[in-house]
Amino acid sequence: MLNRKITLTENEIPENWYNIVADMRNKPLPPLHPGTKQPIGPEALAPLFPMELIKQEVSAEKWIQIPDGVRDVYTLWRPTPLYRAHNFEKMLDSPAKIYYKYEGGSPSGSHKPNTAVPQAYYNKQEGVKRITTETGAGQWGSALSFACNLYGIECEVYMVRISYDQKPYRKMMMNTWELKFMLHLARTPKPVEVCSRRILTPQAHWEWLSQKPSKEQQVMREPNTP
Repeated sequence: MLNRKITLTENEIPENWYNIVADMRNKPLPPLHPGTKQPIGPEALAPLFPMELIKQEVSAEKWIQIPDGVRDVYTLWRPTPLYRAHNFEKMLDSPAKIYYKYEGGSPSGSHKPNTAVPQAYYNKQEGVKRITTETGAGQWGSALSFACNLYGIECEVYMVRISYDQKPYRKMMMNTWELKFMLHLARTPKPVEVCSRRILTPQAHWEWLSQKPSKEQQVMREPNTP
């Protein structure tokens, strides 16, 4: 019988995140201010993100400790199994061993709670009461709704109109986690949708936040990485 999957115990969930920047020869350039186009430092990101997330963004350390509170939540679906793709190897006649991870067993059905949970956790630590975000097909909106519900944070989601119409179960999933408010970005703009589009542009983030110094609300954009 073939051994197709590798599973770990909950005690083997990693205690640290790996920071690939530490091993990169060419380090990433600092982010640019959308208005001035000049490099910005951690202090400029403070209105947008909790300080712990900013520290991770600029850190050159190879390993970043995962808070126990996050690891405890991870046990709801992690560790996820690692599969050996025997049939794929056979089809390719490949001498290499091919493996893949399955992340569909998380509460929201994707890998995205892996980052949504710590983002909500760090916001909760800083006293944030509401998080606003955008979502395309609905996976990120679902993940963040789930994470916010765990930590008692209100969640607002702006969803692409075509997905809003075609993916009703994503809306149901988010509403199950007590989504506070959902707007769709319509094909034919209405006043509130024009406003929402403007809020979701990088330049508008800075303009809006410069007028709202309160840390009680955060605008979180979907990360590019899991």
